[in-house]
This record gives sequence, C-alpha cells and structure tokens, in this order.
Amino acid sequence: MNYQEALDMSKKISVTAGQAIMEIYEKEDLWQVEYKEGHMPLTLADRKAHEIIAEELTRRFPSCALLSEEGEDDRTRLTNPYCFIVDPLDGTKEFIKKNGQFTVNIALTFQGRPVTGVIYVPATKELYYAAKGLGAYLEKECQPVRLHVSQRTQDLRVVMSSSHGCAQMERLLEKYHLTNLLRVGSSIKGCMIARGDAEVYYRHNPTMEWDTAAMQCIVEEAGGIFRQLDDSEMTYNRQDCTNRKGFYILNCEQNKLSE
Repeated sequence: MNYQEALDMSKKISVTAGQAIMEIYEKEDLWQVEYKEGHMPLTLADRKAHEIIAEELTRRFPSCALLSEEGEDDRTRLTNPYCFIVDPLDGTKEFIKKNGQFTVNIALTFQGRPVTGVIYVPATKELYYAAKGLGAYLEKECQPVRLHVSQRTQDLRVVMSSSHGCAQMERLLEKYHLTNLLRVGSSIKGCMIARGDAEVYYRHNPTMEWDTAAMQCIVEEAGGIFRQLDDSEMTYNRQDCTNRKGFYILNCEQNKLSE
C-alpha cells in the first residue's frame, strides 16, 4: 500500500466533501436535522459527505476496508489489515450552531495503527494532514507548512470541547490551577496542539474511532503524545468502535495531568 497515494487521495476527497457540506451549511432550507441513537444529530450534510467519501475511497482502494460513522458496519473489515476510518462531518452540533468548528476526518489504518490522517476544516479551508514517518502539515491557500507541537511547559493552554461538559476535567483544571482554556469543537482541538497553539487536551467522555484516528496521526507526526487515559496505546479497526478509556493529547510528557 502506497501511503502517499492514500494521503493525496484522502486530501482531495476531504475537500470535495467539505465543499458539499458548505453548500448545505449556507442554505438553511436544505437543513434536515434528525436524531439517531444517543440523541446525536444527523443532517443532510453528514449523509452527503459520507456518500462522496465512501464512493471515492471504495472506487480508488477496493482492497481496503471502510468504517464510517454514517455507513453500515461491514464486519469483514476486522480481517482486513487496511481500513479507512471516516467521520464525514465531525462536529455536527457545531454545524447546527453555525460556528464553523466542524471537520471532515479521513484516516487510513494498518494493523490497528493510523498511518495517514487528513482533517479538513470546510469553513476556513484549512487542510491538516500527515503520514507515518513523513511529518504533519497545514495547507491553506499556500505552500504546506510543517507542523510542530509547542515546547511550552508553563501557563499551559488547554483545549476543551465546546459542546460536551466533563466533571473529571473540571477537577483537573482546579487541581492544577489551569485557567488558559480554549473551547473548540470537533477534531480542531487536536490540530491546535499539532500546530503549537495549545498543549493539553484530555477527553474523558466517550468518543468513537472516527473521532480520533486522523487526529492521532497528525498529532503524533507533529511530535505530540496521544494515549488512552490508562497510558495504553489507542488501536483502531476494533470490534467495539467506542473509545471507552478516553484519551489525552500533550505536546510533551512533562505536561501530563494525573487525577
């Protein structure tokens, strides 16, 4: 499998899906908000982006499995070493709020580990991407810029969800006297650490594989740390797609927070 080819195609597909999302975002008469299991919102933009991504990835890489938030889960993926893991619209709640903080996430995993990751922010046209051993980059109407986490160990900037509160995180903030808080939606939080604009992100509430796979690849290739809350490695293409242990992202080990 050519990781560069998979990365290049994922970048193109994410932008195409993002353009379709923005067409709906800007025309509220096209909005159709439904609710699926867990009272999670689902819009026409989620479905349209999924159709675009699933069709193109399946056509271009027929030998790879596909796991998408909005698709049927074909369990034959469990025997395939390669699996694309996709969130067609990460941050549907932010989409509905119209704050622009939503993304398209596409990752390729090999034997449970993310080897490419793409996160596209349709509202700002920021394209974050990485491939194993090739580094992480940000592209926005210019030449790609290599991403590196910050070296900061004082006055830590903590990114937090703008839609999901968490009592455990509030206790950590109080324990470590952290007040420099940045509330952001979707996988943009991980991108902020990868580009050096924040240092800490702890997530205790449940997430899914498609929420984290692309973000993990980008963070790690930018020099950051991504682990489950018990310090174990996060793996992908699992039978249970829920990230039940939570996770944390850091710019460096020194900034780890403990309960």
